[in-house]
Amino acid sequence: MKTRRLWKSIALASLVLCSAPQAFADINLGVIAPRGDLAAKKRWSAFADYLGQKTGETVNLIPLAPAKVMPAAKDKKVDLVLGNPVHSLKLEETQKATLLATLNTKSGPNFAGVIVAKKGSGISKAADLKGKKVMSLKFRSAAGAYVFQTYYLHQQGIDPHKDFSAMTEGKKQDDLVMAVSNGTIDAAFVRSGILEAMDREGKINKDDFVVVDQRDNDGLGLAHTTELYPEWYLSALPHVNAAMAEKVKKAALALAATDAVAKLAKIKGFVEPLPLDGMKTAFKALKIAPYGG
Repeated sequence: MKTRRLWKSIALASLVLCSAPQAFADINLGVIAPRGDLAAKKRWSAFADYLGQKTGETVNLIPLAPAKVMPAAKDKKVDLVLGNPVHSLKLEETQKATLLATLNTKSGPNFAGVIVAKKGSGISKAADLKGKKVMSLKFRSAAGAYVFQTYYLHQQGIDPHKDFSAMTEGKKQDDLVMAVSNGTIDAAFVRSGILEAMDREGKINKDDFVVVDQRDNDGLGLAHTTELYPEWYLSALPHVNAAMAEKVKKAALALAATDAVAKLAKIKGFVEPLPLDGMKTAFKALKIAPYGG
């Protein structure tokens, strides 16, 4: 009799465990690392911990080189992605990801592309780049270090892959700037804020550089060449359940500029997702996937 009651208890316990809501496994937050893994960890580790505290789950930070973002998402190696608008658009269109929030940096929720050359090189406007050696990050996937500049030049009838003497890829934006500095290349495509950051860090003197076709009338407050586009997005891949995605979004939007986490990440927080219309226009014009290419 006791044995029978024991087996009934075990069966009942198993039924309860099977019917109870299952805890979400560790959440993997993929973050693009255009300045390298170490810089990404330094900037975003506290944010991953913050999301863990707010959601009650363990959030693992996974720095990703720009070229590794889409494969990691496709293979479900990450659940959330903090990525640039190129990745975010592709994730939304091809992986059915949900855009949860747009990053709000100290210069706002928008950024731009910079075409940088060395002072005294004779390069100051787009036409001066013809026949020159130029370097960017990953072709067709780096937002502020390829797509923005390429679309800007496309609007002026300039094709970097045909009109430059060489168009090559680098791995980190800091390296691109240093290559301009030492004369290895004539110009580079980097995102807005890189020159200022490297100047603060003592790596360069930004006054030694020229920003091609520099704009200063759109309120960004950082040296840049192109029009403004939305900042990085925090996205949830479709295998993340809706309740968890909503928790993550709520936590991101609740982050205040005065919070220690925001200060460590050098951001003001997040805002509701901004429209991607400008990105879609650029993608279609350049025939970049998912609209071609």
